[in-house]
Amino acid sequence: MENSKKRTVLVTGATGGLGTAMCKKLYQDGYNVVGNYHTKEKAEKWMIQMKEEGFNIELFFGDVSDFNSTANMIKEIESKVGPIDTLVNNAGITKDSRLINMKPEDWHAVINTNLNSVFNCTKNVIQGMIDRQFGRVINISSVNGQRGQFGQTNYSAAKAGMHGFTKSLAMEVARYGVTVNTISPGYIGTDMVMAVPEKVLNQIVAQVPMGRLGGTHEVAYLVSFLASEETSFITGANYSINGGQHVY
Repeated sequence: MENSKKRTVLVTGATGGLGTAMCKKLYQDGYNVVGNYHTKEKAEKWMIQMKEEGFNIELFFGDVSDFNSTANMIKEIESKVGPIDTLVNNAGITKDSRLINMKPEDWHAVINTNLNSVFNCTKNVIQGMIDRQFGRVINISSVNGQRGQFGQTNYSAAKAGMHGFTKSLAMEVARYGVTVNTISPGYIGTDMVMAVPEKVLNQIVAQVPMGRLGGTHEVAYLVSFLASEETSFITGANYSINGGQHVY
């Protein structure tokens, strides 16, 4: 993949389970990978761990829920590393509760981090992609944005909104060689999921026809596939990767 060595990929929420797997896979596939972080202590540990494993991936601070912070981060990346060719909007949080009990701040925190971040990041890179006649925007949504989930009105609304954004932007930028796609993972074996009680984990796995959790590497493979030169005719699509848990 000679061309991909020149391509710079920004992964938001890079230090989480999915973000880490994406960064590693993209790096192995020859891309110039940079990550975004929000918590300094976690970022420092992450970079040490990555270097020990042979991955030279630089992290940049940015609060992706804030437009100005995001704009400053992207300016810093582009001045130090170069233009961003592929953006992976992966940053996300949960603050679950039934709507009747949900606090306004928990609604806004999830919408800001999971959905407004997609606008904040994409808005700051899309003109450059158009000018260079190449770009990949990959939005990491969720099976719960497709089917809904008890106690997740905020999360499901944000994740469904991501794909609405994908479809509309895909139409706007298709003629410029820029693709925009969504990936909707089901239950993936991240540290966060593996930390739930065994009984609950068994109940989750029982709902998956494949009888197991997804691997972070499997989602990362799909990200790298969509980032490639060869996927230039795929845009506005939503890729389900959920082991058959939700089919339609």
